[in-house]
Amino acid sequence: MVFPVETEERVKRRALTLCQEHLRKVVEITRKVRQLVDDFVKGNKASVRQLHAEIRKGEEEVDIARRGLAQELAEIGAILISREDFLRFTNLVSEIADFCEGIAFRLLEIVERGYKVPLDTKKGLTKLSDAMLDSVLKLRETAITLNYGAAKAAEKAREVEVAERAVDDLYRELEVKVLSSQIDIPALLLLRDVLQLIEDVADKAEDASNAARILAFAI
Repeated sequence: MVFPVETEERVKRRALTLCQEHLRKVVEITRKVRQLVDDFVKGNKASVRQLHAEIRKGEEEVDIARRGLAQELAEIGAILISREDFLRFTNLVSEIADFCEGIAFRLLEIVERGYKVPLDTKKGLTKLSDAMLDSVLKLRETAITLNYGAAKAAEKAREVEVAERAVDDLYRELEVKVLSSQIDIPALLLLRDVLQLIEDVADKAEDASNAARILAFAI
């Protein structure tokens, strides 16, 4: 069976809209993580608890949205040749939400157990989380430009790469500081996990931006 070109175009636009909405949910989770870091630094236990609960709920919603998109793309079938590219992009974005929940959980554990964290480490964590959020916001901009062609998407994707390198530099500096500090071992291990997960978010944002470049050629 041969489908009209306009039918495939409508399907592509529908799939792209779903991907962008899915990413919007992930961006919101990342913003909440940045807010949670602020409250962690201030020692606001109640707010850290509340934000962790919201992030966890958001992660579940992202997973439901991902499965829904996968189901819809499966039902579309042969109409959309590039459906695997949409799935790859969405799966990468979903991993960001998973990492964000991991960050929130570990910071909550540090607060709940009353572990002491040096002020300079907290300041470094604030800078690192700022850079992490920037990488995800740059990814969102890349996804938006998918409506305007492959060249524009590639340009924005390069900005994600720059943002990821900024996260990497801050991560390495802060990791050394944490490992050489006098933090109790349990807190040190949790903090090191947090730093790694923040870097993972930026890495995944870069992977998703590369997937978006490929997707741009199919739209």
